[in-house]
This record gives sequence, structure tokens and C-alpha cells, in this order.
Amino acid sequence: MEFAHNAERQFAALLDFYGIDWEYEPHSFVLEEGPDGCPTMAFTPDFLLPAFGCYVEVTTLDQRLVTKKNRKVRLLREHRPDLDIRIIYQRDYLDLCVKYGLEAPQQHADRTPAVLPAVTAGEGPGLLGARAVEPAEPRARPGSAA
Repeated sequence: MEFAHNAERQFAALLDFYGIDWEYEPHSFVLEEGPDGCPTMAFTPDFLLPAFGCYVEVTTLDQRLVTKKNRKVRLLREHRPDLDIRIIYQRDYLDLCVKYGLEAPQQHADRTPAVLPAVTAGEGPGLLGARAVEPAEPRARPGSAA
């Protein structure tokens, strides 16, 4: 599966490690329409975590993109208060990278990443506040060339 950003690929690997089912960019939400009724702004969250009933947007590096994504998430929450959407910011992502010994984020998935050291200090409450589960065997995602 191709991801738009290395951080998304690493987040998917972390979800797989913990056996958390996910879908990549499964839905787009229209946020604004023009006078003709055609969409002028839409938002596609990076991940849907069905077991948690939430969407996750991974945002790293470029502050301009963070500002745009924050605005889109705010608009989506206004239009669809029934949806649970969470943003993982650069500092949060870097904390995950360090804690789990993942690659440092790169702007594009095709660049050679640096590896950050794993942290072995006490475990927190687990991903998204959930109780940690035993690691699952890596599995191929639908549509991937495994």
C-alpha cells in the first residue's frame, strides 16, 4: 500500500504491531460547497480505526499544512459532531517514534529514514488510551503486494 507520507506508513505499522484494524483514507467529507452545489473543500482523514470508532489524522513537519488540517478538522467537527476525529501532531508522532523505536519522520515515504533509539522506560496507557494488547503478527493489508 502506498501512503502519502512516511509518518502514515509508520503509524500503520504501529497499528499492525498492536493488532489494531485500520482503514486508510476510507472516507472523504465535503466541508464547503460552491453556489452550484459542487464541493469546494473536502477532508479525507488518514485512518479510520473501526474498533475505536474514530478517525486519526497524522500531521508532521510543515506548519502550513498543520494549520490547514486544523481548520478542516474544526469544520468537520462542526458539520459532523457525531464523528470522533483525532490529530496526531509532530511532537506526538516523534514521541511515538522514540518510544517504539520507529524511523524518524521524513517528508516523503521514498526517502531513506533515520532510526531513532527505542525507549524502554515505563509504559504509558497504550495507543489512544487503550489497554495494550499482545503484538500481532504482521499481516498484509487489503490491496497490498505482500
